[in-house]
Amino acid sequence: MQILITNGLKRFDEAYKEVLIYRIITTNLVYQTDELLSRPYYISADMSKYIAILIDTLNHDQSISELLDPTDRIRKILKKYKKGSNL
Repeated sequence: MQILITNGLKRFDEAYKEVLIYRIITTNLVYQTDELLSRPYYISADMSKYIAILIDTLNHDQSISELLDPTDRIRKILKKYKKGSNL
């Protein structure tokens, strides 16, 4: 996807106008131009919290394998969702 975005936003703008796409989500781990960030269909997923957790875990000589497997986190979120709690 990043290759397409670096080739310009014209095709994405057209696809959005034609309702072929609703949203595009990428992480903030790649460069994002102000032009891209201003698009109504673009969402930037902030990964800084997760990068900080990875770095902290590695700095404490702990395994990151648990962090790489999202199964438990997904189950906790689903449990909250089913209870009607705010995510």
